[in-house]
Amino acid sequence: MTTAAHVRAAATAQQGALTAAMVAALRGPLARRHTLLAVCPNSEAVARAALLAAAEADAPLLYAATLNQVAPDGGYTGWTPATFTAFVAAETERLGLDVVVVPGLDHGGPWKADRHYAERWPLEKTWAAVLTALEACLDAGYGLLHLDPTVDPTAPQPVPISIIVDRTLALLRHAEDYRQQRGLPPVAYEVGTEEVGGGLASTARFAAFLHALDAALGAAQLPRPSFVVGDVGTVLDSSHFNAARARLLTKKAAAFGALLKGHYTDDVVNLDAYPLSGMGGANVGPGLAAVEYDALMDLVALARSLGAEPALPAALREAVLASGRWEKWRKPEEEGQAFGALAPERQAWLLRTGSRYIWTHPEVQAARQRLYAQVRAHRDAEAYVCWRIKQAILHYYHAFNLVGFNRRLLAAWEAAQGAA
Repeated sequence: MTTAAHVRAAATAQQGALTAAMVAALRGPLARRHTLLAVCPNSEAVARAALLAAAEADAPLLYAATLNQVAPDGGYTGWTPATFTAFVAAETERLGLDVVVVPGLDHGGPWKADRHYAERWPLEKTWAAVLTALEACLDAGYGLLHLDPTVDPTAPQPVPISIIVDRTLALLRHAEDYRQQRGLPPVAYEVGTEEVGGGLASTARFAAFLHALDAALGAAQLPRPSFVVGDVGTVLDSSHFNAARARLLTKKAAAFGALLKGHYTDDVVNLDAYPLSGMGGANVGPGLAAVEYDALMDLVALARSLGAEPALPAALREAVLASGRWEKWRKPEEEGQAFGALAPERQAWLLRTGSRYIWTHPEVQAARQRLYAQVRAHRDAEAYVCWRIKQAILHYYHAFNLVGFNRRLLAAWEAAQGAA
């Protein structure tokens, strides 16, 4: 039996127990030495490359799927929670991998799906959709659920902490009731948000939220979250990570009994500072879509050097513009400008970032397959794209000191069992 198989067996093969074992180890014997990696599965290529990277690193893989990506209605990937976990299982078997995988939900809360917010769904409608998504995630075997009711376009801004706490409690209670009614194994939970608009960015509000939530969970006799998301200075279009702030929030999360988790870790330069700052976890997503985009543009350049003119660049541009999702990343000074009027470097950034939304569009898929055929005699295009993404993910595994983590996790687990 391999180390990965031993780890799964030690944690009773249940995703929630496996996550709990990792959290316990990072709060105990492995504290301040490792940061768990969570990958947003924004395409088949990214989800597959993450499996390969985890197997090579001999480390756990957490998936963090948003309601935009994976949802009962299919999301922009086309996956429901059930078809996503089925894809992961099938790819693991097809590739002959032995990996420790924990599927998870990212930003599960009202108005966190772009469509809900853009169309200003009433609370009852978006809330019902979130509850349905939570149930689907539990049925599909997710092991970590991020509960994030920090957005409400109808409430005073920032959303009052009392509302955030009450809704976090309601989401957690619904998940636990449903899980127990269905006889499903325990899961781990994540709370809070890194987004300034979520109203928890200030240290004082972060602490007040945790204090109020702790009291509410105790009174309701509900499980404590394993992770708390905090604002550590990371945003999508920046390479900055505030290590000093991370250390401060880590202490506050630890007092709550949880690990601190950071989002928007894409392109951060000082990744080594994550474990040194005590960060328990970090999410990576849009940056991997950009790596996939760059790899495809390399293949476009190869095809052109061979005398072909690939249709993929035009298909990508048309699909990104038609999706309208690039509007989400407009800067204030760009309001009212047409896409073509933006600076060339901004157009390029928006196309790279927005590419994750449209990989499943039929026109893009057809153009991609034609590109692969154009370079087939000179390169295995699919393997090349997967390799590029895998290398990017391995960069995080090394920086977070996760290579060989399965062995350390197993040792910590066995030591804890012996002490008990």
